[in-house]
Amino acid sequence: MSIAENVKHYLNELAAGNCFHERVTLLAATKTRTPEEINEAIEAGITDIGENKVQEFRDKFDLVRGANRHFIGHLQTNKLKYLVGRTHLIHSLDRDELMSALSAFCEKKGVVQDVLIEVNVGSELSKSGYSYEEAFAAYERAKCAPNLRVRGFMAMLPLAGEEEEKIALVKKMRALFDRAKQGDENITWLSMGMSGDWRLCVAHGANMVRIGTALFGERHYPAKSE
Repeated sequence: MSIAENVKHYLNELAAGNCFHERVTLLAATKTRTPEEINEAIEAGITDIGENKVQEFRDKFDLVRGANRHFIGHLQTNKLKYLVGRTHLIHSLDRDELMSALSAFCEKKGVVQDVLIEVNVGSELSKSGYSYEEAFAAYERAKCAPNLRVRGFMAMLPLAGEEEEKIALVKKMRALFDRAKQGDENITWLSMGMSGDWRLCVAHGANMVRIGTALFGERHYPAKSE
C-alpha cells in the first residue's frame, strides 16, 4: 500500500474515537522521512506531524506544508531556539531542568509554548521522563511556570511484557490525565501508542497516537562512513 492508502486506512480506523468517545488525533512520526513522503501523507489527510530530532525538525521545516508541527523526541536545553515559536506541541517535557530553561526562553521571546509532561510509566532505565509517582507534581510545577501551557501527558509502553500489564499502564496514565483534566480546561491530550501498540492504547483511553512505520514503511537509516 502507498503512504496515502495507509493514511486513509488508519484515519478510517481511528474515526470511531477512543473508549471515552473522544476524537483521536493521528500524529505521523516523521523521523528519517523525506519532505516528499511527509507531504504525501499530509495531502492524504494527516494534520499533525512529529519529529524526534531537532536537526530534522529544522531542516525540513520550510519543505513541508500544511500540518501542525510537534516535537516528540528528547530535547536538550541548548536546542530550544530551533523549536520555540515554531512548534505546535512539545511532547517531551521530561525533567525540571528543561522546564525551567523552556519557561525562561519562552518568556524572553514572548511565546506561550504548549507542552506535554513525559511520564516514564514503565519505570524503564532506558527511557527519560518523570516517574508516574512524581508526574502530577511535575504537572503542577509546569502549570505555574511562566509561558508554558500544559496540554496533557505523553508516555511510551515497554516493548516487552504481557498485554494485561500494558493495559494496566495505559489505565494508570488515563487516571493521571483525568485527575489533571478535572481542574484544568487546558488538559486535552493523552499521547500514547505507536505502530505496534496504538490499538491497545486507544482502547483504554489514549486520544493521540504517534505512528510512523505503519504509515511510511520501515525506516532506512543512512549508512555510517567507516
